Amino acid sequence: MAASRHLHLTRISTTLFRNISVIRSNCKSVTCRNYHRTVTKSTEITYRKYGDPRQVLESNTVDVSNSVQPNEVLVKMLMAPVNPSDINMVEGTYFIRPSLPAFVGNEGVGEVVNKGSDVSALEIGDRVIPRDSGFGTWRSYAVSRVSDLMKIAKDIQPLAGATISVNPCSAYRMLKDYVTLQPGDYIIQNGANSSVGQCVIQLARQWGIKTINIVRNRTEIEDLKTYLKSIGADHVITEEFCRTPEMKPLLKSLRNAPKLALNCVGGKSSTELLRCLAPGGTMVTYGGMSKQPVIIPTGTLIFKEIRLVGYWNTQWNKNNVDNAERNNMFLDLCDLIRSNKLLPPKCQFVPISQFQKAVTTAMEGFKSEKQILVMDESLL
Repeated sequence: MAASRHLHLTRISTTLFRNISVIRSNCKSVTCRNYHRTVTKSTEITYRKYGDPRQVLESNTVDVSNSVQPNEVLVKMLMAPVNPSDINMVEGTYFIRPSLPAFVGNEGVGEVVNKGSDVSALEIGDRVIPRDSGFGTWRSYAVSRVSDLMKIAKDIQPLAGATISVNPCSAYRMLKDYVTLQPGDYIIQNGANSSVGQCVIQLARQWGIKTINIVRNRTEIEDLKTYLKSIGADHVITEEFCRTPEMKPLLKSLRNAPKLALNCVGGKSSTELLRCLAPGGTMVTYGGMSKQPVIIPTGTLIFKEIRLVGYWNTQWNKNNVDNAERNNMFLDLCDLIRSNKLLPPKCQFVPISQFQKAVTTAMEGFKSEKQILVMDESLL
């Protein structure tokens, strides 16, 4: 009886040993993903509640699987700017309020490092940018559906790719879509030293359009004027100058009054733009940095028949996701970047590990450099 029981246990042990051997063999042949899945460490900047970014943002190190689903790609993020929309989204004051917890970052550039079996539109090594806002670019790696990404030329510098989809596109569309401008026509803008403002200056110069650029007064105002003129500005004046008697002779000296005004400030600054517009002119508002409402003189609105419109880059992208015009715009912008006719704004590169420093600097007034988070330290 004991011998029979011993023989039975021996057979069970032998069977178990064989099964374990088969499992081990299968693990070696298929990499046994359930037990030895290859992962990559990723730094991710997130927030779990809305509030001051200097207080609510968190940095986490997580494991990101190198394996992806058939319709997905693994993207290694290279750079991402700190934009006002990023700050506003974390504060909860932006039009878009993502579900929490959420990743930070609406703009940036990455490189495809792995792709699923069904992916044909992208190849490993391609550069990509988010197709829409809310992607979460402030992280080292991201697993994404192909439909959420847009391929971008990889022969332009990473900085140009990281900053192409918001400010240059906004400038491009506002100059193209609201008023038919001819070479020699004038436009006027406030916030001219902003990233959008600098893009407006450079694009206008390429298209033969003259620009009047309004900035806030500051201690280094002459240096700022010199810089803006070096990238193509025709006139650079302060908001204070707009309210002096000298403003009228400047406007009278122009071949024609501005047909288009671009407003990113609001408040009294927007009123000054309206007073400078030609009859029948258009003012496009795309920001409100003063946090004051647009102030419209009744007489200007009635007797000059001024048109007031708004522009939001995110909505334009949603409306034109499959429009060939969007692709043509990026081709135009990349051509200008390659020929050094469209330069990114002055920037300060900050490792993602020091994101708090970048955020604090970006929230300060009179900043002269855009903060760029760098995920790939070889690009520092």
